[in-house]
Amino acid sequence: MSQTYQYNRSQALFERAQKVIPNGIPGHFNPVVQKPDGSYPFYAQRAKGARFWDVDGNEYIDFMCAYGPMILGYNNPIVESAVREQVQQSDTCTLAPSVMVELAEFLVELIPMADWAFFAKNGADATNMAVFIARAATGRRKVIGIEGGYHGSSPWMQAAGRAGITAEDHAEIIRIPWNDVSALESVLQEHGNEVAAFIASPYHHPVYQDNEMPAEGYWQSVQALLRKHSVVSICDDVRCGFRIDMRGSHEFFGYTPDISCYCKAIANGHPLSAIVGSDAFRKEASTIFQTGSFWYSAGPMAAALATLKELQQNNGPEKIIKTGAKVFDGFQSIAEQAGVTLKVTGMTSMPYVRTEHEAGIEFHQALCGECTRRGLFLTSHHNLFVSAAHGDEEIDRSHEIFKAALETVIAGF
Repeated sequence: MSQTYQYNRSQALFERAQKVIPNGIPGHFNPVVQKPDGSYPFYAQRAKGARFWDVDGNEYIDFMCAYGPMILGYNNPIVESAVREQVQQSDTCTLAPSVMVELAEFLVELIPMADWAFFAKNGADATNMAVFIARAATGRRKVIGIEGGYHGSSPWMQAAGRAGITAEDHAEIIRIPWNDVSALESVLQEHGNEVAAFIASPYHHPVYQDNEMPAEGYWQSVQALLRKHSVVSICDDVRCGFRIDMRGSHEFFGYTPDISCYCKAIANGHPLSAIVGSDAFRKEASTIFQTGSFWYSAGPMAAALATLKELQQNNGPEKIIKTGAKVFDGFQSIAEQAGVTLKVTGMTSMPYVRTEHEAGIEFHQALCGECTRRGLFLTSHHNLFVSAAHGDEEIDRSHEIFKAALETVIAGF
């Protein structure tokens, strides 16, 4: 097994960045999110397929997929060709692009519950718009969400206590436990005529916690309660959209929301999000105002159209789910042989993975760091992601690295 990586250029670049950028790397790419013990590089140089290379020239098999957007593989030739062809004609322009109409038509045809679609840049844009529409449609203000659920970086959905977030930002948000129909019923009995929307992911995928599937009959019971109280059902499919079912992840779990939000994998890394909804909310969708200077860029829309067509033609979600099962079944088998329990929860196309060890999270952080230093990029705090570009070569090599890394970490604890 090769020696572990060094990050000299990455460290030097980070020192430069700290002088001119708050935290050096803001947001969820901030190295503080990882265990900052030298396990991780900070800056990428290039990427292709299921791999990327950092500024020190180290190569990684990537199971973060840029935190989800990369679903067909980095620098996918079909997607990039579509983008180049589009931007040679126009990208950000004074008028809306014609490809926007094509993309909306494709989504409406693809997603059974969708009668209309429009577009933004980030997942938070889409979830914000969904709430605006729900409030406009109902004349109500409150929103019910799941404890630990994340729907973007807007103040109303950021964790309480974070810098710049006030109690007033959360005044209209009610949190309830996942898979708890009685809790939803209680809130609706008390606040039903004040609640505009219920927002949740199709299954529960918080950070630093095991993922949880919906209990049998959960979504059917939830939908019945929402209809009874005239509350808008919003599906946040930002993270798992097109990794479970091309028709929308809600179809996989057997329910029909009023509005659904997409981002992450929709354009294979190009900046785009989408919101789709039923005819019942078309009028309200036309009245809300949220926009941006780059929301009508044509290149990302062309990327999305190419990405979705490629996924549809090759049954992408099914392939990725099967690939994920091979990867993580292999990890679990290796761990079991070493006397370590590796827990894998959620869909195998984007599972949450953790070890059960007396040292707690420290052991798992050390394992993810050791894998990364050997060329298998894993994080300890978030869902991992599988792409259509992960093939047998990546799977076999990942198992080799995981085994060697686990042996090294066990020896150190």
